[in-house]
Amino acid sequence: MVAIVDSGSTKTDWVILDDFKKVFLKTETIGFNPNFINRELIAPEIQKNSNLISVKNSITKVFFYGSGCGVKKNCETIEEELTKVFGKAEIIVKEDLMAAAYAAYSGKPAIVCILGTGSNSCFFDGENVKIELPSLGFLIGDEGSGSAIGKQLVRRYFMKKLPADLHKEFEADYQLTVEDALKNMYHTPRPNAYLANFTKFVIERKDHPYFKDMVFEEMKSFFEYQVLPYEEAHDAEINFIGSIAYYYENILRSVAAELNLNVGHVVQKPIESLVDYHIKYIL
Repeated sequence: MVAIVDSGSTKTDWVILDDFKKVFLKTETIGFNPNFINRELIAPEIQKNSNLISVKNSITKVFFYGSGCGVKKNCETIEEELTKVFGKAEIIVKEDLMAAAYAAYSGKPAIVCILGTGSNSCFFDGENVKIELPSLGFLIGDEGSGSAIGKQLVRRYFMKKLPADLHKEFEADYQLTVEDALKNMYHTPRPNAYLANFTKFVIERKDHPYFKDMVFEEMKSFFEYQVLPYEEAHDAEINFIGSIAYYYENILRSVAAELNLNVGHVVQKPIESLVDYHIKYIL
């Protein structure tokens, strides 16, 4: 059996293929971004999943694509922790941009972008991934992401920048105090996922003029920092992976049109396309 795994900061999608390259099971765990999660929690979290434990000794290869795995040390961390669970398997760990590139591939070179809890971009020619820009994380990067939008919302709420109607609704929904916000941002394992959770409030009101403008500016920042620096930006199709891209697709396309850029397809969850790519090109 083969495991194909797509891990973000919030959650991880697992697909197990049998020896005939057919889907045997699908399941989810929490996200395993090694920049945020304590490595000692990774194996125990996997072991909580009865589906994975039931097949762990039958898995001979694990393809793990993860947020935060663009650094060699983080890849080694994930590999070591997965080996504790899948002791008989060959473990292959790559960053989530590789999964996005594979999932978004439609037979021609394209810029591929991730817009989920975090954000990132690359250029994929069908064989090689070119990464021109570093992933700086949610503190000084991740433009356009769920954590960036959540950060904007929380900041504007506390600084009394939201319109009265939105301020009142946010207050009623969350009863959020400064103390609670600071505690969750600075003293919990996954502060980026914490901030990204607030995007639900924005998504439910994404047609509100104030949020339309806020998200538009955030998406514009994403293009300016993570797409326009590529020399291929104005010629190649730009494809997107992730829930934030999916929910704000109309705004995303409006920003791209203003910048004379060509957005191709937008995929909410890459795991299905990622599995198809492995069956066709890798396994």
